[in-house]
Amino acid sequence: MSMTGKADKSRLSTLQAAWVVARRDFVAVLFSRAFFFFLLGPLFPVLVGGLAGGVGSQVQREAVSHEIAVAMSAADADAMIAAKEELSDQLRGLPDLVSVSEEAAAPDFDRAAFLQEKRRGYAVLISGTLGAPVVTGPESQIARWEGPISLIAAAAERAAPTRFPEIKREVIVSSAAAERGNRIRTAQAAQMMLFLLTMLLAGMVLSNLVEEKANKIIEILAAAIPMDAVFLGKLFAMLAVSIVGISVWGLLAFGMWTIAGDAITQVTGFDPATLPAPAVGWPVFMTLGIVYFAMAYLLLGALFLTIGAMASTVREVQTLSMPVTMMQLMVFFLAAYTITQPGSALEIAAIAFPLSSPFAMLARAALQEELWLHAVVLLWQAVAVGLIIKGGSTLFRRRVMKSGGAGRDKSRRRWFRRSGASAAIQPAE
Repeated sequence: MSMTGKADKSRLSTLQAAWVVARRDFVAVLFSRAFFFFLLGPLFPVLVGGLAGGVGSQVQREAVSHEIAVAMSAADADAMIAAKEELSDQLRGLPDLVSVSEEAAAPDFDRAAFLQEKRRGYAVLISGTLGAPVVTGPESQIARWEGPISLIAAAAERAAPTRFPEIKREVIVSSAAAERGNRIRTAQAAQMMLFLLTMLLAGMVLSNLVEEKANKIIEILAAAIPMDAVFLGKLFAMLAVSIVGISVWGLLAFGMWTIAGDAITQVTGFDPATLPAPAVGWPVFMTLGIVYFAMAYLLLGALFLTIGAMASTVREVQTLSMPVTMMQLMVFFLAAYTITQPGSALEIAAIAFPLSSPFAMLARAALQEELWLHAVVLLWQAVAVGLIIKGGSTLFRRRVMKSGGAGRDKSRRRWFRRSGASAAIQPAE
């Protein structure tokens, strides 16, 4: 066999070369110190947001007082407090009653001045009798508490403790409209999570390419293996690193929720258990979520690689990536808007456009049960990834490796220079 034949057989195929590049990048990034700090990066905003939410909730609770002063006779005040404790077993949101009967017994007791003292902090003050209570306080606070105060006074006026009758529950199946309205919450939450993860992690592809361009490593790789394989390997390596990061964050979130789930719900007001089940069921929906994250990451990452191929400096990368980031934000808004317009031309456009397709289809999985469309759209998304990679690698060869059209232009310039030189020599002869 000829030397050329041996060389052709020894050369790696595109997939083999992509696997080599992916394995190299994956190991290099995963076992670097920067990856450890990358994992810690999102935890700081979450921690700060949780602390800010907790402090804000505490300030709000302290700013809105639930304590009410009772300036009745000692017997009536005790009856009011006992009735409130009895009712609290069945009703939430009742105010805290504090007896100030001793202070109110003074001849010169001024209810308005009593409430205006800054050290008091009572919402309103109750005086009078159980049969005719008088509530003193700001108009907004009186409107808020007059109903509970009337209920407590009515219960305290009776000889025996009052209990409400037991309610029998008769649950009916929700209507189709109500069910769809509930599933929209799941679709919106899934889209938001997909968007945040994609935008947070896709930038690693661009930073990795810029770093290797600065170190001339990418040119060595491009001289040894096809540029398509380099781009494909880098994409899948960063996707694997992203999945590792998401797994770590998911385990941490699960541990935190197991330890302090109730406290987190009270601070944030969000409980994942209240999300309605998607139309395709949770197992299929979670699987589709992973697949659509991979496709969204590959699509955006391939676009970032194309930007890296067009840029020659870090400043150019930042300038060119900003419009893509803004476009991705608009794409997310488009997919979010089409949730309430199933089957419309706008939803079809969002599904057909590659960058918005993963977001639109994930929302569709939460709302509709059909699965065949997901297979067709995933195939189209894979084709779009291949086309973007091909375009990006071609741009890289022409702009960085100076091949293709740039090489032909250089040959033409050399031919024109030779032609001009010969024309200048002929008259001298």
